[in-house]
Amino acid sequence: MRFVALHRRSGLLGRSLCSAGVPSLELIRSALQGHRAKVVRDPARPRAAVALVVRERTSGPELLFIERARRRGDPWSGHMAFPGGRMEPSDGSTRMVAERETEEEVGLALAEAERLGRLDDLQGHAKGRPLALVIAAYVYHLAQDQVLSTNHEVEQALWVPVGRLLDPAHQVDYPSATGRYPGILVGDPERHIVWGLTYRFLELFFAVLGCSLPGRGPLS
Repeated sequence: MRFVALHRRSGLLGRSLCSAGVPSLELIRSALQGHRAKVVRDPARPRAAVALVVRERTSGPELLFIERARRRGDPWSGHMAFPGGRMEPSDGSTRMVAERETEEEVGLALAEAERLGRLDDLQGHAKGRPLALVIAAYVYHLAQDQVLSTNHEVEQALWVPVGRLLDPAHQVDYPSATGRYPGILVGDPERHIVWGLTYRFLELFFAVLGCSLPGRGPLS
């Protein structure tokens, strides 16, 4: 297995920037209800969508991540991500894309889940270069546990405590061929590093909650 070199990030803050500590499900719900997402409306640009799925535990909320399967020709091969994918002609909306892809990739049916809100759209990047692709992100609360069933596109699915994502001890540098990027260690150091697009969506998610990831200032 390929070893990913990790470097602890310097200058990290000693605590989470959430004023009330780890955000509760109630805070997440309330903040997203009041958020008006910035949506790119150019119909000529290709679309994709991801789902941020939240579940509640006694220790606090958790977010679902996937480790993408390693596939030749996939620019995001092996990356940590949220369930999601590209829009197809049969999809009526990007929200339908997020729900369809989540069911296909991890077996979770989100049609009846609580829709908490939407984050700002982001532009896709691959190998350090911007793409025309516009990616939407929708946040759901999974009130009832469902058994995860991954397909061939997913190597592994992980539930990660929100508190871990905000813990300075898990903030790392991720060195890639195009530079060094901020990342979060969520599992195996050789495989489970959240960085790139997924990290950027996490920044947007926590910004809506009034938080910043450790070592990162508030988003403008």
